[in-house]
Amino acid sequence: MNWSVILPEIWLLLAACAVLLVDLYSRDPLRRPAFWLTQASVAVFAALQYAAYASGKTGYGLQGLVVSDPMGRLLAVFAALATMVTLGYARPTLAARDMLQGEFFMLALFALLGISVMCSANHFLVLYLGLEVMSLSLYALTALRRDHAVATEAAMKYFVLGALASGFLLYGLSMMYGATGSLEIPRVFERIAGGRINPEVLVLGVVFVVAGVGFKLGAAPFHMWVPDVYQGAPTSATLLIGAAPKFAAFAITIRLLVEGMLGLAADWQPMFVVLALCSLAVGNLAAIAQTNLKRMLAYSTIAQTGFIVLALSCGVTRGSTLAAGNAYSSAMFYLVAYVLTTLGTFGLIMYLSRQGFESEEIADFAGLARRSPWLAGVMTVFMFSLAGVPPMVGFFAKLAVIQALVATNLAGNVVLAVAAVLFSLVGAFYYLRVVKVMWFDEPVQTAAIERSAGVGALLAANGLAVLLFGPFAGGLLAMCRDAIVAALTT
Repeated sequence: MNWSVILPEIWLLLAACAVLLVDLYSRDPLRRPAFWLTQASVAVFAALQYAAYASGKTGYGLQGLVVSDPMGRLLAVFAALATMVTLGYARPTLAARDMLQGEFFMLALFALLGISVMCSANHFLVLYLGLEVMSLSLYALTALRRDHAVATEAAMKYFVLGALASGFLLYGLSMMYGATGSLEIPRVFERIAGGRINPEVLVLGVVFVVAGVGFKLGAAPFHMWVPDVYQGAPTSATLLIGAAPKFAAFAITIRLLVEGMLGLAADWQPMFVVLALCSLAVGNLAAIAQTNLKRMLAYSTIAQTGFIVLALSCGVTRGSTLAAGNAYSSAMFYLVAYVLTTLGTFGLIMYLSRQGFESEEIADFAGLARRSPWLAGVMTVFMFSLAGVPPMVGFFAKLAVIQALVATNLAGNVVLAVAAVLFSLVGAFYYLRVVKVMWFDEPVQTAAIERSAGVGALLAANGLAVLLFGPFAGGLLAMCRDAIVAALTT
C-alpha cells in the first residue's frame, strides 16, 4: 500500500488538528500563532504537491483508490495558493468583526483537504468522501457569523441545496455502479468502452451526475444557491467558497465525465452545451440588474462558469478525441485566470470594509479614484480582466476557449463561439459600470480608508499577476495542457 501518494493529505490533516490545538492555548487576540501556522502548513502542502507534479510521474496508492498525476497535483497547488491568498485577505476583516477564531483556519484547512482528495480520487467513494469533507467545511464557514440572520439564512440554503445536489451525484454514481459493476474510475471507462452494458441505465446515471457536477460548478439552471450564498456569507467565507473549490469542481468533472465516462461524451456534451448557454444568458442578463457588488459578482461567476463548461463540451468531436487536450486545457486555464481575478476582487472589497460598513454596494465605490487612485486602478484591472479586455489575463482565457471551439471545425461550435462573444459584450456593461462609478461619480464615502500594508502589498501583487499573466500566458497554458494530456493518456 503506497502511503507516499497521500503524504500531502496526511500532512494537511495533522496540520488542521495542530492549528486547532495551538489556537486553543493561544491568548493572542489577533490569532497570530494560528494564522502563521496555517499559512506555513498550506505552503508545505503546496510544496509537496508541486514536487509530485514536477516529477511528471503518475502513480496509484491505497490499492488504486487514489491517483497521483500531474493534473491532480497542479490543481491542488493552485487551490493551496488560492487558500493562502484568501487567508491573507481575510484576516484583518475577521479581526475587525470579532470573527477571527481558530475555527476559521481549521475549517479552511479541512476544505482544502477535501479539495485535494477530490483532485486525486480514482474511485467513486473517495471522490464523494472528498466532496463531503469540503462541502461540510464550507457550510460551516458560511454560518460562521452566527449572530447575523442573513448569513444564517445563506448557510441554510447552501446546506439544503448542497445536500440535494450531493444526493443527485450519489444517485448517479450508484446507477453507474449498477451498470458497470465497478466503483473504480478506470474500470468504469473500460466497461463503457467495451459496450456490453445497459445504455439506458448509463445515460440516466449520466444525467444525475451532470446535475450534481453542474451544482458544484455553479452552472445554470443549478445556480440558485450562488447569489444568496455570495451575498449572505461573510466576504471572507465568500472568497473561500468562490475560489479554491472551483478547482475541485473542475477536477471531479474531468475525473468522472472525461476519465470515467468519455465513451458517453455524445450524451453528456449536449447537456454541457445547454448548461453553458443557460449560464451565459442567466449570469450576464441577471447581473445587469444588481446593485449589490457581491451579488453582481455571483451572477458574473455563473456567466464565467458558462465559458468553462463551453470548453468542456467540445473535447470529443465526431467520435474523435484529438481536440480533447486543447479543449480541456483551455477550460483549466480559464479557471485559473478566473480564480486569480476573483481573489483580487473580493480581497479589495474586504480591504475597503471597516467595522459596521461592508462596502458591498456598487454605490460604495463611487469616487474611489479620488480617495485612492491606486485602489481604483487595481479594481479597474480586475473588472477589465473579467470583461475580457486585453491585455488582461481574462482576455487570453476567453480567447483560448473560443479558439478551442473554432478549432473543432464544426459549424455548431462556431455558432457557440459567436454566442459566447455576444454574451461577453453584454457582460462588459456591468463590469464597466463599476469602473465608471469609481472614476466618474461623486464620492459617497468620505471616511479614511484603513490601511493595511500586508493586504495592500497582496492586492498590488494580485493586480500585477492579472495584468502580466495575460501577455505571458503561454507558459501557464502549456502547463495546463501537459497536465491534461498526462491525465488523458494514463
